[in-house]
Amino acid sequence: MIRLTKDTDHIVTLELDMRGSAENLLNHKIVDAFQPVISHLEEEKTKDTLRGIIIRSAKRSFMSGGELEYLQSNEGPAEVFTLTQRLKKLLRALERPGVPVVAALNGSALGIGFEFALACHYRIAIDNPKTKFGLPEINLGLMPGAGACMRLMWLLGIERAYPLLTSGQSFAPSEAMAQGLIDELAENEQCMLDAARKYILSTPEGSRAWDRGASIPGGTARDKKVRQYIVGQAAALAKNHKTHFPAYAAILSTLSEGSKVDFDTGLHLESRKYTELLSDSTAYNMINAFWFERRELNAGANRPKGFGKFRVRTIGIVGAGQMGSGIGYACSRAGLGVIIKDVSRAIALKGKELIAVEVEQEVARGTLSRKEADQLVERISFSESFKDFEHCDLVIEAVFESENVKSKVIREVGPHIDEYALLASNTISIPISKLAKASYQPSQFVGLHFFPPAQSVPLVEIVRGEKTSDETIARAFDFVRSIKKVPILVKDDWGFYVARVQNTYILEGITMLLEGYPPSLIENLGQQLGMPSGPLMLADRISLQIVMSYEQQAADHYGKKYVQHPAVEVLSYMLEEGRAGRTKGKGFYDYDTDQPTLWSGLADRFKVTKVEFDRTLLEERLLFSQVLEAGWCLQEGVISLVSEANLGSIYGWGFPSNYGGVINFAKQYPAEDFLARTDVLKAQEGPRFSVANALKNIIETKKKLKQLA
Repeated sequence: MIRLTKDTDHIVTLELDMRGSAENLLNHKIVDAFQPVISHLEEEKTKDTLRGIIIRSAKRSFMSGGELEYLQSNEGPAEVFTLTQRLKKLLRALERPGVPVVAALNGSALGIGFEFALACHYRIAIDNPKTKFGLPEINLGLMPGAGACMRLMWLLGIERAYPLLTSGQSFAPSEAMAQGLIDELAENEQCMLDAARKYILSTPEGSRAWDRGASIPGGTARDKKVRQYIVGQAAALAKNHKTHFPAYAAILSTLSEGSKVDFDTGLHLESRKYTELLSDSTAYNMINAFWFERRELNAGANRPKGFGKFRVRTIGIVGAGQMGSGIGYACSRAGLGVIIKDVSRAIALKGKELIAVEVEQEVARGTLSRKEADQLVERISFSESFKDFEHCDLVIEAVFESENVKSKVIREVGPHIDEYALLASNTISIPISKLAKASYQPSQFVGLHFFPPAQSVPLVEIVRGEKTSDETIARAFDFVRSIKKVPILVKDDWGFYVARVQNTYILEGITMLLEGYPPSLIENLGQQLGMPSGPLMLADRISLQIVMSYEQQAADHYGKKYVQHPAVEVLSYMLEEGRAGRTKGKGFYDYDTDQPTLWSGLADRFKVTKVEFDRTLLEERLLFSQVLEAGWCLQEGVISLVSEANLGSIYGWGFPSNYGGVINFAKQYPAEDFLARTDVLKAQEGPRFSVANALKNIIETKKKLKQLA
């Protein structure tokens, strides 16, 4: 696990090589393995036979982080706190042998892995743009727990440390150096090791600023300027609805309180906050969704078995608008060749302009180097002829949402693509089985539903038509994974999964408008819950015509069982008034100024009669409507996995991620409480709040497992 060698200059090299794992993980096992190593090094120092220490990795990465499986299976807060303190004790011993310690970073170091590197006196990294350094714990509802809050505060000051701790970003070596996280860059491994030796031989003693009586850069929370910064950040958390995520406040509090005490007391405060977070439902839900469930989907839980891996080299895209260009960008960023076709080369080149804007934004953010940006652009070509798709492995149509237009494109593409190539539609509402009738090979036709902006939203719905083969689904899955997106497999049913469930949130908000609740209240409630926008704004963005079309598809699907949603009355009125949404310049909002404003005519048509209201009841209606519809999607086989329901809800339409997705939201309730609340809602609002047996079973299974534990 740890190989120790020593050279004639008394420089010790510790090589990390965790057995049975492709990556080094910092867990209780490696903590145990380090104890005798630390004792040996202390003895060497006492004998004056230790000049310095280089820590390197035998893996492709330096250290990937901790084992979340272990953290989620802990016995409780006391065990978490004890483990965290043991880890801190190890890192303190590492940085206090009195000799310089260098982290030789041959590859990525993330999370606790990077915290380990921060405990070293000097950090040298190979300058590989694919290598990443950072502290992404905030993305899982956590904070760094091995001393990074304190170390970054002492290294950089509170005002520089807080954004790094809460951004969730990872940085390439050059960016990390600019941020003050890395001290030196090297061309290759040998240069890195030579630089490490040079640093050790030129540094007589290894010590940290916090152990030498130095001051925190920029001051402590007792200083007026820093105190004002902390107060401002706390206010920003409330304004930006970050209070649903306790980790942000925990990090701010740790920095604030930790700056007033000595370093070791600050570490103790950090451990307490970390333990509190790991005991909180937010972290549990987010770890479950973004770590365990995402890994389940990425590993192919929904991929048909028995088919070899499909390797896409070149993709064709029909349509150079925002969606087509976004898909092309995502594919090129993953290293694929891209051909974007439109009705004329001039129109196709407009897609090039859209891509250029995105490229420059990434370069400005530091997430792409200039060389990478140039290569990304070079991989994309533009055309006005279907003939250029001859060597494409996959062609995706991303044209105007019209069955006639899309069918025409599908018919025209067919003769120009290889017989083994896949053909896909990015439709948001038209049944794939209908569009497949225009395809020359329906078995190789599939829905690939990207979400705007396609270059950044990490979800793709793979929609299986009636004649889509298992092999086509497997190949579609492999393509989606190759561009680093999360695939969910969806039945070719009305609204697919994302749009169908998202629509319930919109319809519930519109129903509240009909009932006499102020539109501003409805919108604010949605945003305060953590949704990306209020339901009325979202309806405008999608278009009221499409919102209505989903409800019409539901009516066709359920036939006599269909119960018309109360919101249909409002939608019908708005469409009759020509207020179809943002693309038409008017909907629930007016768009004739830079800042959209709620249409004043709403007050005339939908009188505000509800001055007093039950906030909890309204919030539950907005959230439960989505959760219950997701349950019906599981019941009806629209999706088959809970992980698809959860990640589809977060990535697809922005269900509040602090709940870990729609099903994890339901599971966080005691079974009796959740079902009792749905009974109340059903009695008050009608059958749209009925619970599917599939969801009942999930909730009741959780209850039984808890009783057995």
